[in-house]
Amino acid sequence: MNVIEQCLIGKHTPEDCEDGIVLTPHFAAVIDGSTSKSPSRVRPDMRNGRYAMLLVADFIRRMPADASLADCCLSLTAQLRAHYPESPGGPEAIPPHERLCASAVIFSRVHREVWMVGDCQCMVADRFFDNPKPGEAALAARRAACFHQCYYDEDHMLDGMNIVHDYARDMILPDLIRSMQQQNVAYAVIDGTPIHMPGVRTIPVPEPPTEVVLASDGYPQLCPTLAESEAALRRQLDDDPFCIRTFKATKGRMVGNQSFDDRAYLRLGV
Repeated sequence: MNVIEQCLIGKHTPEDCEDGIVLTPHFAAVIDGSTSKSPSRVRPDMRNGRYAMLLVADFIRRMPADASLADCCLSLTAQLRAHYPESPGGPEAIPPHERLCASAVIFSRVHREVWMVGDCQCMVADRFFDNPKPGEAALAARRAACFHQCYYDEDHMLDGMNIVHDYARDMILPDLIRSMQQQNVAYAVIDGTPIHMPGVRTIPVPEPPTEVVLASDGYPQLCPTLAESEAALRRQLDDDPFCIRTFKATKGRMVGNQSFDDRAYLRLGV
């Protein structure tokens, strides 16, 4: 397993980036901590998404070489569960939007599989695979549909081609939070509760030589090379930085940020 190229860029700064990359002799992973939808924090000095990403990364670095997908998911659940404050009901008693939460796409060298736990994307031998959160596209379309009306109704929504306050996201935020009630019920995430295994996608990797690309959803169009993926992102940010036309998302580029989301890209020869 050799690294051909990799990239990790926070939408704001490296210090608050919620994406991560892990490389060991046996595993490679891209981790995407979920954007916080509540001011509540498990660790006071860090957003929940970044803390979740760091905890997932820490475990994958220590994961036994022959760990199966089931082993991995059980251990990731235990890892996050152990870092919540003690409470009678455990993480299940915490509202989903206040939990630690992350997605991960993991390549196992021993099993020659890519495991997609949550909303992430990959390419295996130039074939694209994703594992989107159910209902996310519909919410993104609703945000796009009301964006211009919000701009006309609200003062100081935009600063040039950047968003100062996303009133259109505010319109869908209650439904975004409501949809999180389905975490590990209808779709899979890593949040300290038992992972919904039917929502985990497994991609077999052909015998070598094969190229594998693992990425977070900060790339609106995943391509076989980093240069192509970055070029596609640049076109998106130049043409539609609010993410309401060519690529509809539940958030756009905020003032002070260089993109609409953190991004991580890892290309391997395996």
